[in-house]
Amino acid sequence: MSHIVILGGDGYLGWPTAMHFSSRGYDVTVVDNYFRRNACTELDTGMLYAVPTLIERAKVWYKKTGREIKVVIGDLTSPENMRSLFDGRVRYQWAVNQQFTGLPDTVVHYAEQPSAPYSLMDYEHADITLMNNLRVTNNLLWAVRDFARDTHIIKLGTMGEYGTPNIDIEEGWLDVEHKGRKDTFLFPRQAGSLYHTTKVMDTDLIWFAVRMWDLRVTDLMQGPVYGFETEESNIDDRLKTIFNYDEIFGTIVNRFVTQAVVGYPLTVYGGGGQTRGYLNIKDTLQCIQKAAETPAGKHELRIFNQIMETLSVNDIATITQRVGQRRGHEVPIESITNPRKEAEEHYYNPTYQGLQNIGVEPHYLTDDVMDRMFELVETYRDNIRKDVIFKGIKWT
Repeated sequence: MSHIVILGGDGYLGWPTAMHFSSRGYDVTVVDNYFRRNACTELDTGMLYAVPTLIERAKVWYKKTGREIKVVIGDLTSPENMRSLFDGRVRYQWAVNQQFTGLPDTVVHYAEQPSAPYSLMDYEHADITLMNNLRVTNNLLWAVRDFARDTHIIKLGTMGEYGTPNIDIEEGWLDVEHKGRKDTFLFPRQAGSLYHTTKVMDTDLIWFAVRMWDLRVTDLMQGPVYGFETEESNIDDRLKTIFNYDEIFGTIVNRFVTQAVVGYPLTVYGGGGQTRGYLNIKDTLQCIQKAAETPAGKHELRIFNQIMETLSVNDIATITQRVGQRRGHEVPIESITNPRKEAEEHYYNPTYQGLQNIGVEPHYLTDDVMDRMFELVETYRDNIRKDVIFKGIKWT
């Protein structure tokens, strides 16, 4: 079996990724420090349903499938905690077999503060974002350099690194001709939040490590993800991933569906023309799997734009309203003053064929997909708190 380590394995994407690989015969270790859970408690954000601890979920998974997911609870901003995953000093908080599994073939790096609004709440949350995200990435690169240079790192980046340039967005790289000479550079980045800026810095750190130490890295520039149902989570309700519907940690499609279910007007920021690339959570799992099965080569920073389609905020509001009304909900749409500093009408044309070229089969945000999301969210209607949906965190 291949050994995969998932950093940030308790998160919205981390836990589904762990189950996905475990169900396919991988030897899986997950690491987390409960940052997101603790932040949700601190900020009193909305969670659609209670989620068992990482250890409890690993035990349920083992009981239901007979497959082990080893659990490590630890803060990866500590270099020694990170290095212990590679040098055999790791201590598992839960495992059927406590023996060190050995060097991983693949490390999936989700272990970052994932919210743009969180990063701009105030200087303290900005500092947390900067220190956490960059230290974890730096610690990982040095640990792989020192102990496991053949290990393939899959890093979750973000399409937000690029911003919304007035040219087509290539997959990570740009060929430049200047004064009669040619070279290839990382595509220019112009992030719109401090969180996205840390992701730009991540990419720079990774590119340095690839050039200096011949590491192999795949950087996935992911767009906003929606949904929470996966093949593995359907085994038992206790295996569902975290679902936030607030403005800090909730992604826009998940938020809009939740708002529609309780009759809260869909909060369209400004003109609603902001266009981004989106993907179903099932496609995130496909993308990670295909990237793991076809690793980057030594001395290669391979970059994919991890989206399946582009939609504007107005597009998402329209489909949410259409499907919600069909299900008997009143779904008003309300344009509010934009709390963010961003272009509300802009050119947006990213290239995103690379992942499909290695076998990813995309899902799209159809009425049927939206209808299923409504059905699932409606099950938890009584848990939804209107008071936490929107608090108006300003970016300027």
